[in-house]
Amino acid sequence: MKSPAVFLAVLVCLGASTIAQSQTLDTRDNNQTIVYRVNVVSRTTPAVKYQHRSGSTHIDFRGTELMPGASGEAKVDSHRGAIEVKAEFGGLQQPQSFGPEYLTYVIWAISPEGRSINLGEVLVGDDHRSKLEVTTDLQAFALIVTAEPYYAVRRPSNVVILENEVRPNTAGTAEAVDAKYELIDRGGYIPSGYHFDAVVLDSKLPLEFFEARNAMHIARSEGAQTYATDSYEKAEGQMKQADDMAMSGHFIRKSLIAESREVVQTADDSREIAVKRLDADRINADRDRDAAAVNDANGRAANSDLATADAQRQQHNAEADSERNRADAASANQAAADAQQGQRNAEEQSDRDRAAAANSDQQLKQAVQDREELRAKLLAQFNAIFATRDTARGLIVSMPDVLFDTGKSTLRREAREKLAQVSGIILAYPDLRLAIEGHTDSVGADDMNQTLSEQRANSVRDYLAQENVPTTSMTSQGFGKTQPIATNDTAEGRQQNRRVELVVSGEVIGTTVGGISENLPLTTRP
Repeated sequence: MKSPAVFLAVLVCLGASTIAQSQTLDTRDNNQTIVYRVNVVSRTTPAVKYQHRSGSTHIDFRGTELMPGASGEAKVDSHRGAIEVKAEFGGLQQPQSFGPEYLTYVIWAISPEGRSINLGEVLVGDDHRSKLEVTTDLQAFALIVTAEPYYAVRRPSNVVILENEVRPNTAGTAEAVDAKYELIDRGGYIPSGYHFDAVVLDSKLPLEFFEARNAMHIARSEGAQTYATDSYEKAEGQMKQADDMAMSGHFIRKSLIAESREVVQTADDSREIAVKRLDADRINADRDRDAAAVNDANGRAANSDLATADAQRQQHNAEADSERNRADAASANQAAADAQQGQRNAEEQSDRDRAAAANSDQQLKQAVQDREELRAKLLAQFNAIFATRDTARGLIVSMPDVLFDTGKSTLRREAREKLAQVSGIILAYPDLRLAIEGHTDSVGADDMNQTLSEQRANSVRDYLAQENVPTTSMTSQGFGKTQPIATNDTAEGRQQNRRVELVVSGEVIGTTVGGISENLPLTTRP
């Protein structure tokens, strides 16, 4: 490689994970409710920051647990205005093995900020190999290959079969960057209440024809018939032309491919329009519910005004009666005065109750905002020293094992300098709590790993205590090899597992060690 590359650890949302969010879209077809869910899950994939116009370099591809026999390599050339990627893959199995909806593969570029870009279709040859040349305007990115229902998808599925892998001789400085983006979970192309027809690939018909049928199925399952009628009907017309060509038995292959690709593009456009309109409908429905609530409140206020007017009319009648009978009038007037006073007292109490409730809500919102702002500030401060991530347990500051002498718990000079900076931040907020946790890889005896993890955690705690961090605000614990964050089958994974983590928590940022604070909710989660 002609110039150094900077490697970015990109948090790419792929595969199964314990951290997941879901969005639900409801569409209706033939009086049947179809629920379509998009799951957001997490996975890490290395990305490379390529130097501008620095010549070519090479990266490898390795198969994931879904297709461990797959492999590949790519030559990456940096040109003015774009980066060219020439990739070759081997050991590719047919995508239908992952489900009837998967017909092809797509290569994606993933930016450190989580933006995914469809670079092109990866077609499997007769020898289970594939070659392609693509370009991207990104400067720093990861490369992955996923199984998809058709080539024009705009968001990757989590059926990831290949990930780029940096070669051992590549030089660069590691830098942690967190990114998150949405994927279609495996099986997400078959929403509940909807069934794909089993696809039997006909060798006489091109793959693009079957991708077009998939694109139509998926667009219909997301309500394109109702929410993107014009685009969907256009796609239906194009699909009919493609069907007629295929059924004739005497079609021109290039013409059928071209017609099928138009179907895919139009159907995917209708699907995207439908999703956006469904989102808009949900927003409008929420707005209508809010307006109805306001109207209901206004109606109750109007009824209250009518009741007040009726009381006033009764008072006037009592005054008229008083002229005919002074004794009765005096008694009636007194009763009316008592009733008015009771009403005023009730209204004043109601005003006080509303004011108190509003003040309480404002104080709660301000407290939540203060905690969130402090949490974000601390995340940035710690991240400038060590790689730090925001979790439900608190802010986790990760110290790599290179800051310790090999196989020992002795802190190196660089580690002491960085910990001195950490202590300065902790001392500025006396209510913060610190849980120091040591971890090792799986190499060596369990007892030795457990002891080393405890000693390293204790070394960090003792040094912070020397820097005047109160011992009453710290705990230390070793977990040995029991909590890996990466595979122990590779040197890179074992190095990630050898670490000491400082879990920063406390009510002042809305969390305590072991869980989320019950006093105030957090508005963001990793």
